[in-house]
Amino acid sequence: MKYNQLGNSGLVVSELSLGTMTFGEGDYYGLKFTFDQKGATELINVALDKGINFIDTADMYGNGASEQILGKALGSRREDVIISTKISFRAGNQAFNAGVNAKHLIQQTHQSLKNLQTDYIDLLLLHNDDPITPIDETLRTLEQLVQQGKVRYIGLSNYQAWKAATMVQRQKDLNYSPFVASQMHYSILNREVEAEFVPMSLAHGLGMMVWSPLSSGFLTGKYTRQNPQPEEARLNSFDLGLFDRELGYTVVEKLFEIAQRHNASPTAVAVAWLLSKKVVASVIVGVSKLSQLEANLAGAEIKLTAKEVAEIDELTQPAPRYPATFIGLQDAILAQAKRF
Repeated sequence: MKYNQLGNSGLVVSELSLGTMTFGEGDYYGLKFTFDQKGATELINVALDKGINFIDTADMYGNGASEQILGKALGSRREDVIISTKISFRAGNQAFNAGVNAKHLIQQTHQSLKNLQTDYIDLLLLHNDDPITPIDETLRTLEQLVQQGKVRYIGLSNYQAWKAATMVQRQKDLNYSPFVASQMHYSILNREVEAEFVPMSLAHGLGMMVWSPLSSGFLTGKYTRQNPQPEEARLNSFDLGLFDRELGYTVVEKLFEIAQRHNASPTAVAVAWLLSKKVVASVIVGVSKLSQLEANLAGAEIKLTAKEVAEIDELTQPAPRYPATFIGLQDAILAQAKRF
């Protein structure tokens, strides 16, 4: 396992992190929970033994069950890991029981600490923006949690680039602890973050944690034109509509081709492609069985050539949108002189 600096911080995280959205039992918007306490404990122990030191959860996964199971599973190994959790989605019936307002953030941080059986959270992420809370209220609350020692690092997830950049600048203005991480959807089949969010992150020192790196399992190769709905596959019941399926089939064919060169799987190639991107600090691995963990771990072991990365890039290159279309009209002499 290799390790990366998380954004502009002193925190070092494993290239692969373990996602825990499937911890618990039940059904969440079509996503089946698959790990009970025993299974989750076994999975975590295997992941830690393989060198993973970064585990991601959220207060809303399983209505808190994910955090509770994670806390019990870690036990005496709590100090061996970096725990990331997220807050924003609705957690109660009162109108204020959602979002990134001060009351909700403080209340849910305390609940997460209780669920996780710990007295501090390594990384607290804003899981989503809300439409009304002023930026300064959110940032002031995060700073209080950091100063109280309940949270050590902070970041955000699923934010628009302009809003994230505005918040980073306000942190600088107010001399607050800065965001060091983002958690965003990024995969070969969905590269929308490359337009604005990636350059913003590189400019401001935010390391990216990637969720759904396999496009909900599509890039494993189990979905084909002949069998678009394989038995017990996640996308059959939990499809966020984040990519073009027809393009996806073509991409998977290329992944199989490249995988053969490395004696690996399409899963490993898809993960390795993400790890070739400078902004990516860690790829979140969400699994429903131990065998899937092994397939993802292989992605941290292979290194794609520049030519192979370019082959994949070419298949899914997003069309630039204005004002990015004007980049091609920038002065050629100045562009050639660029070094930083």
